Amino acid sequence: MTAAGKRAAVLTAGAAVLVMIAGCALVRSSPANAPDVAGTTIFPSGQRPLMPAVSGRTLTGQELRLAADHGHAVVLNFWGSWCTVCQQEAPALAVAARQFKPSGVQFAGVDVEDNTASAKAYMQQYGLPYPSLNDPGDLIAAEFNQLIPISALPSTLVISPDGKIAGRVIGAASVEDLRRLIKAAALSPGSS
Repeated sequence: MTAAGKRAAVLTAGAAVLVMIAGCALVRSSPANAPDVAGTTIFPSGQRPLMPAVSGRTLTGQELRLAADHGHAVVLNFWGSWCTVCQQEAPALAVAARQFKPSGVQFAGVDVEDNTASAKAYMQQYGLPYPSLNDPGDLIAAEFNQLIPISALPSTLVISPDGKIAGRVIGAASVEDLRRLIKAAALSPGSS
């Protein structure tokens, strides 16, 4: 192997590691004032953007309007069945959705750049007990990307009962990450 070939192999391996660390990459542009790094972010109550009016068809063909969930905290997970980090995260989401259901927390997904058959199989395989919007054209994700950059999958937003984005996790969310964000969302002014 030539020196140039070895460098290319090292760079390719390095890029693969970065994608595994940061999540499954999507190509998006992000507002300059909103850093987009892997990890958990809680937004101060006075600086929380209002969630866009989100509606669409779920993977099962039903209409879903997230605005109808105002009054409840909502966990919104952006994922794709092709994303290995999403596959690693899915069991924690299934546990969290069941754990927080009695307290009224709503869970929903947005299946990005995927086909319906693969997405349905993924939801069934991981026992995800909540609806997921079908977003093969990346339109729903693009609406959120203008407010909160979503450049890697999985990305999870927690929306407060007053409809504002209280926090996010870029990369795989744990049950503990979600617990902290749901608690922060519940402390929103005007929430019950």
